[in-house]
Amino acid sequence: MDPRPNSPEARDISYHMHGYTNARKHQETGPLVIEKGDGVYVEDIAGNRYIEAMAGLWSVAVGFSEKRLVEAATRQMSKLPFYHDFGSKAHSPLIDLAEKLVQMAPVPMSKAYFTNSGSEANDTAIKMIWYRSNALGQPARKKIISRKRGYHGVTIASASLTGLPNNHLSFDLPIANILHTSTPHHWRDAEPGESEEQFSARLADELEKLILAEGPETIAAFIGEPIMGAGGVVVPPAGYWQKIQAVLSKHGILLVADEVICGFGRTGEMFGSQAFGIKPDIMVLSKQISSSYLPISALLINDKVFEPIADESDRIGTFGHGFTGGGHPVAAAVALENIKLIEERDLVGNARKVGAHLQARLRELASHPLVGEVRGVGLIAAVELVADKATKAPLGKPAALGTLVNGFLQQNGVISRNMGDAIAFCPPLIITEAQIDALVDAFQQSLDAALPQVHPAGHSRIDT
Repeated sequence: MDPRPNSPEARDISYHMHGYTNARKHQETGPLVIEKGDGVYVEDIAGNRYIEAMAGLWSVAVGFSEKRLVEAATRQMSKLPFYHDFGSKAHSPLIDLAEKLVQMAPVPMSKAYFTNSGSEANDTAIKMIWYRSNALGQPARKKIISRKRGYHGVTIASASLTGLPNNHLSFDLPIANILHTSTPHHWRDAEPGESEEQFSARLADELEKLILAEGPETIAAFIGEPIMGAGGVVVPPAGYWQKIQAVLSKHGILLVADEVICGFGRTGEMFGSQAFGIKPDIMVLSKQISSSYLPISALLINDKVFEPIADESDRIGTFGHGFTGGGHPVAAAVALENIKLIEERDLVGNARKVGAHLQARLRELASHPLVGEVRGVGLIAAVELVADKATKAPLGKPAALGTLVNGFLQQNGVISRNMGDAIAFCPPLIITEAQIDALVDAFQQSLDAALPQVHPAGHSRIDT
């Protein structure tokens, strides 16, 4: 950190409150100020270069210097810099994007609805679900089931769906009518000797018992990420989504697939729903839809959702919900060009091919004394760190080891993120195998650097 009174770091401390940051600690340490980006790399204000192994926030699919997205924004800005979709208004980029998204959906969808972020989109999904229940004459059917460790945003309603304690503590959350069921993390939560299929069956049985206890007539929807992201990159065990969907279908409960992280190629399929055989009624899209060059998000809804909402809006006279920037023409133009790039360059195929290399390289570290589990699909992965491999115990308080290793990783030229003691990797979809090798090599060096602080008299290198 630059200690000068008028440095960018000092001014940041003076004037800027950060998201997902310890505000007091930040006053002591200051920020890492990122100045520019190029491909999979970003550079800080001091000229240090990093592999951005989180694609920003799980989101910059095409890298940090794609001129075609800049040009798309510039063209649209000069033609129509802003318009909205209230009162039956529309504009060409929004119409084109809605058509593209509905046509590329992995299951039949009816309409696209536009918002500005994943949080807003999930908040909107809740309102649509409640509105639909009232339209169907089922006012008691308002409860939504999410999962512990699931992540669905930070607005009051979407943060209630999120199943992470720090998103609830001191915010007086969750709100009423939001329920949580278990995390599908076999490595952490399976009983001794329990197979993945058996674990999945137990979780599906637990879900059904929750539904029956609450009353099926009160449950409107279930929401889940195909792969849990911020909860630790939790890959569903064998049979999980098939068994969960069978329970939901039995009781007439809507399924919402939160594709904010998995969508647009991350798993090696265009959508995470394709990777795991999910057939949602609502899909929530954001992040890689525009590579986060501009904020935009969307909900895709099927006829089962749209038709009752349309009827209710006719009865009332309007669907009384919308955002000033929802479907912004410049963001929509960028999203269209971004999707075109993903398709033209086969970045989904690259995620599959290079992702296999990432998964293989990370699994080479499985015998390291600090590695408990390696998990992931395509170009999304996590390595769960432990102080004791046999008991899966952390180093003192949870997140202490993850924070330690992540600090070394940044020193070694890779920006990642630790979610507790899980180090996540979610690089831009354009990453190469050589760049994956550099990333994993830096991670191994970081594990080795942390090892003496965890086991002073133990191994100093990975076992080979």
